[in-house]
Amino acid sequence: MSPAHTIVGKFRRLPRADRLLVVETTATLIVASLVIALLPFRHVGRLAALRTHGSEPLPEERAQAIKRVRWAIVACARRLPWRAMCFEQGFAAQLMLRRRGIGSVLHFGAAPNDQKGLAAHVWVRDGDIDVVGGELARDVAVLGKFPSEGAHRNRS
Repeated sequence: MSPAHTIVGKFRRLPRADRLLVVETTATLIVASLVIALLPFRHVGRLAALRTHGSEPLPEERAQAIKRVRWAIVACARRLPWRAMCFEQGFAAQLMLRRRGIGSVLHFGAAPNDQKGLAAHVWVRDGDIDVVGGELARDVAVLGKFPSEGAHRNRS
């Protein structure tokens, strides 16, 4: 059985809500990949720093939304025909959370690397909750946060 056939079969067995989330996530990863590939970093940073508008979900709904976005990003990123790295995953996760009224912070950092000199890493957090990429962030020096702490929600 071909890998594509297996993926399609798994997709078809998912509940409808999960299938819709997978489609949304794939589309968002495509957009994130294009934005990162085509725009200068300063423009990507401005997009990542946009504030979240609208009403915040209740804490239980918020936690569930974060959990589902994390699942979808990880599941979809590894099945794309190109490598969606931490930057694409983080930017996509932040966009998806913003659509759900959840303000998050995209962290951009670097750490020494024997092979590369410096290795960059991106991760997204909602307060103290790691959304994506946080498991590798422990040894990374933060170079920037988008938006800066405390500025991710427009309270007007």
